[in-house]
Amino acid sequence: MTKRVAVLSGGISAEREVSLVSGTQCAVALRDAGYDVVPIEVGDDLAGLIATLQSAKPDVVFNALHGRFGEDGCIQGVLDWLRIPYTHSGVRASALAMDKIAAKMAFQAAGLPVPMQRIVSPEELAAEDPMPRPFVVKPPNEGSSVGVSILQAGDNRRVDIARAWTYGQQVLVEEYIPGRELTVGVLEDQALGITDILADAGVFYDYESKYGQGGSRHVLPARLHPLAAERLMEVAVAAHRAIGCRGATRCDFRYDDTQGEPGRIVLLEINTQPGLTPTSLLPEQAAHVGIGFPALVSWMVEQARHGP
Repeated sequence: MTKRVAVLSGGISAEREVSLVSGTQCAVALRDAGYDVVPIEVGDDLAGLIATLQSAKPDVVFNALHGRFGEDGCIQGVLDWLRIPYTHSGVRASALAMDKIAAKMAFQAAGLPVPMQRIVSPEELAAEDPMPRPFVVKPPNEGSSVGVSILQAGDNRRVDIARAWTYGQQVLVEEYIPGRELTVGVLEDQALGITDILADAGVFYDYESKYGQGGSRHVLPARLHPLAAERLMEVAVAAHRAIGCRGATRCDFRYDDTQGEPGRIVLLEINTQPGLTPTSLLPEQAAHVGIGFPALVSWMVEQARHGP
């Protein structure tokens, strides 16, 4: 019997447009793989979404939502309540991973390498530098590098950033790690590979670099010391387990090789809803090890379940 899969995309976060692209690509691939696909564009009408899901009666929900309300445990809780199996992580892991402050505490407890950080208010950020420069300023609960800035020596944007802050009353400030931007995709308990990300659109892997055409170049597999490569793969799988994730995740790292290799590995965050757009990293890594896109999304559907 053919499985009916409802593909959720859109949402109400800052990453809505990215989610729509992911959802379209996933729906096409799932049809190619033989599933009965019902695309559902999600807006701000939760009651309407519930009614649509109850009417569609899917066997599985493919969650292609990104950002707040899509990967922070909110929609996962709704789907648990409806008892509909869904792709990616459950409520607890999703909420924990989306909260960068709480996630780092979990990583530290598991003995994983994380950057030095401080949590300050926008007013404290406006008043003075929270730590020696260079440092990174980011929202605690956004994805896709939304709201992220790097403040180097001589940069006078700090007060303007603080006054224009729209991400709540907490600002996450991290030490800036020089070197390279690396990412590792994980399918359940298996690391796929290591990608070296060379951002062309800016000084770091920001939103435009991630999703704009030509915004970045990906070197896969990354060229680095074998001991560093082995450790990166280990840390990615350990982070997946530390948060209690399931299905597919992707861990982002900084790798400081400025003093030679093997260098310093620093885990920045884990993504429980990795992008599935034409420029996304997880599908690229899967293809590199022989898993085509229809096979990848099919694997996600077959791994789907509800509950923690």
